[in-house]
Amino acid sequence: MSIRTLDDLLAEGVSGRRVLVRADLNVPLDKQSGAITDHNSASAPQGGTPDGVRIADDGRIRAVLPTLGALVEAGAKVVVCSHLGRPKGAPDPQFSLGPVAGRLGELLGAPVHFATDTVGDSARSTVAGLADGQVALLENLRFNAGETSKDEAERGAFADQLAAFGDAYVDDAFGAVHRKHASVYDVPARLPHVAGRLVLREVEVLSKLTGDPERPYVVVLGGSKVSDKLAVIEALLPTVDRLLIGGGMCFTFLKAQGLEVGTSLLEKDMVETCRNLLERADGKILLPVDVVVADAFAPDAAHDTVRVDGIPSHRLGLDIGPETVAGFAAALSQAKTIFWNGPMGVFEMAAFAAGTRGVAEAITKADAFSVVGGGDSAAAVRALGLDESSFGHISTGGGASLEYLEGKTLPGIAALEN
Repeated sequence: MSIRTLDDLLAEGVSGRRVLVRADLNVPLDKQSGAITDHNSASAPQGGTPDGVRIADDGRIRAVLPTLGALVEAGAKVVVCSHLGRPKGAPDPQFSLGPVAGRLGELLGAPVHFATDTVGDSARSTVAGLADGQVALLENLRFNAGETSKDEAERGAFADQLAAFGDAYVDDAFGAVHRKHASVYDVPARLPHVAGRLVLREVEVLSKLTGDPERPYVVVLGGSKVSDKLAVIEALLPTVDRLLIGGGMCFTFLKAQGLEVGTSLLEKDMVETCRNLLERADGKILLPVDVVVADAFAPDAAHDTVRVDGIPSHRLGLDIGPETVAGFAAALSQAKTIFWNGPMGVFEMAAFAAGTRGVAEAITKADAFSVVGGGDSAAAVRALGLDESSFGHISTGGGASLEYLEGKTLPGIAALEN
């Protein structure tokens, strides 16, 4: 790739210049508490956020700090923009980035000026009032229909308004580079543009997996649906040495083997596809041999462990079992390169978290370069209190990392190459 980087922009000098940074601050919010959960450092500043909103996981905010910090130190007027959630192209208070501005200011150690709209009067006055080395955060990009519009003229008009806030553009939102959105795809065409440190690191890491990974190369896939992972399975099968499959998606594979899966999550229209994948895999695919089944999808539901050929017709599987964890761990112990995307069970419920924890711990113990493919996997690492530094890299983009491994052209990356 021929992409200019943040260091190239800094070398040109940014003092006094407005730099528009597309970040991925799409963090999970919890309106039940005003406290911020910090899974990374016990000594990090804690505090409340507007309207008593709790940021359940600030990992994505932390991920953009190296880029923002470098720009602040160099004296730029930094204008940050991001989406949060899926509002319908109009302001929706439950998706406001206000709480994120508070947390970002705590982590930067200086106030972040928050614009209560994206390209309106508040945004214009907030950006105009920035001094060198100060940071502003615009309100949620998706409060504007032009951000996600498939109409190029509508998207372009919104991109024009955003681009007016910058003299240069930095994309540090890897979690959004697979979207052909105004702030990701159209704004770079209107401003001098570079890749931020996070985007650059993500591409460097994932390139190792698509290039010539050190072998054995073992991939762990979980999550709920085979259909969500079908394209990446198809892409990976010829290149991996082992493919370990857990999570809700494993039950469609088990059904393809003719097994009873009870009331477990099942994609009936994918059973034949899974059967074909198993036939073509030449033994590369490793499926669970035991699972944790429960009477209901509830944290306090009665549950126990059964062999996969003994799942009762009235029960549903919510985690892989200990024998499966041991088998997966044995395969991972031999690996030199590991990619993991998707939890092994409903890790949010303590009774069904052991599979995800066991596999994650096995990855950390392996003498391998390991990549956690963002999304729920990254959330699980933090929620289970695992040491993030034990993994080679934790991606901030679940969908983007999968599409990169599939070999797709990512609009945000293509825009930076142009």
